[in-house]
Amino acid sequence: MKYEKEKREFVSGDWNDELNKIKQNLEKEKSAPINESIPAILMPIHDAPVKFEKIVIRTKNTEEFRGLPPEATERFGVLVIELDRNVIENEIFPDLAKKYFSQNESANYKLSVAGKNNQTIFQTAEVSNADASAKLFNLSPDKFIFFANRGAGNSAVSSERKNIVMSRVEARPDSNTIVQNGDGKVNVQIVRSEQNSPNEKTRVTVFNGDNLDESGVWTLNVQHTAGSLEQFITNTRRKNLGISFGILSLLAVSIILIFISSQRAKFFAQRQVDFVSSVSHEFRTPLAVIYSAGENLSDGVIRDEHKITNYGNLIKREGKKLSTMVEQILEFAGAKSGKRKYDFQSVEIGNVIENAISECRPLIKEKGFTIEQEIAENLPPISGDRQALTQAVQNLIANSIKYSDGEKFIKISARNGNDKIKIAVEDKGLGIEKNEIGKIFEPFYRSKKVVDAQIHGNGLGLSIVKQIVDAHDGKIFVNSESGKGSEFTIILSPQK
Repeated sequence: MKYEKEKREFVSGDWNDELNKIKQNLEKEKSAPINESIPAILMPIHDAPVKFEKIVIRTKNTEEFRGLPPEATERFGVLVIELDRNVIENEIFPDLAKKYFSQNESANYKLSVAGKNNQTIFQTAEVSNADASAKLFNLSPDKFIFFANRGAGNSAVSSERKNIVMSRVEARPDSNTIVQNGDGKVNVQIVRSEQNSPNEKTRVTVFNGDNLDESGVWTLNVQHTAGSLEQFITNTRRKNLGISFGILSLLAVSIILIFISSQRAKFFAQRQVDFVSSVSHEFRTPLAVIYSAGENLSDGVIRDEHKITNYGNLIKREGKKLSTMVEQILEFAGAKSGKRKYDFQSVEIGNVIENAISECRPLIKEKGFTIEQEIAENLPPISGDRQALTQAVQNLIANSIKYSDGEKFIKISARNGNDKIKIAVEDKGLGIEKNEIGKIFEPFYRSKKVVDAQIHGNGLGLSIVKQIVDAHDGKIFVNSESGKGSEFTIILSPQK
């Protein structure tokens, strides 16, 4: 028989090739509930002339069921429910994949559904090594459906069944409803109860269901796109740990940098205090000399013309010292603020050195120093600021005089080597300790030896020299040994 959708009833039908293949299995008392080849669901049909008002799933092999003796009914047919494979593959499975694997997750997983012979039913991508598997297309007791054919099977319906006076429906689950056989399969029994009169005993009819194979016909295989799911989890864990340690390391580095920054700020603050103190001292000495000389002149203490001239020279010299210190401070502040502008033009190194010596001539003469010059011929010109370069060489000469330690000798040289012009100022003075060489170009820095020797200064001379050299894309080096003197070398590139 087959079901006519238009007539909404079962009519006689012919056996087709697919049904002939499973005909022998249909005639067996117990047959598999699933046929994969069609595919189809095979449901046994029992005599069911009366609609069930109460269905109980019996699971214990006892002689009595709630005090009522059961009687079983026989199967007289099988209902074959053919499924549309195209709908399963192209509609149901894609919808299920979308439902249970969100868009973000589906991009990370490969899905495949395979039959018992490993033929592919559905797949989103080829699964080479499944991370997890699950059985599909099976019938289990909680999904069991009973189909009753009112016009087939035992047609003899007793009059007793037509005169049922008691019908009771209980929607109460029974915890003792599942029987599990030794082979691990489930035996299902459906029980019908009815009563014709209040004084009559209730009759119980039992329908034996087939053993249900819970292993499933099809298998769902899932594999992560990154490979092994375990490996993906391990990689993710390592990645998260790496990020966590990275953040902790960043915090640790930040704390260290904050500590270093605070120490540097403290260091420079101390340097500034020392600078203010040294500058105040430097200003106090020439101001005191100028004030004293001016007071003597105004009070008429000095009347000799020669002495008056000497006092005038003294005031001029001390005033120049003040002017030089003020200029150094302003130049340093201007360089640090980026406001100092350099006038770059073609400059001859010989002229720069001559101008620097000329500016320092009064100091050289006063201190009795001997200047030795060694200027190479045909030095190529450089592109630079004449005044700034003169000031840099002048500061190096002034430092050599200040820290001479009694040796009144200075050598100034200029030579061309390796396509670079090298200007060197050499003295035989105090020299510099090795552990202080890297600090002498820092602003406001003065070595302990200089401070102990009570040599006046503000610690800006070498810092300004380095700023000028850096502005000309040059380099400055120092070669010094404590007690034997120092040699400062400025390296500049010739004009192209």
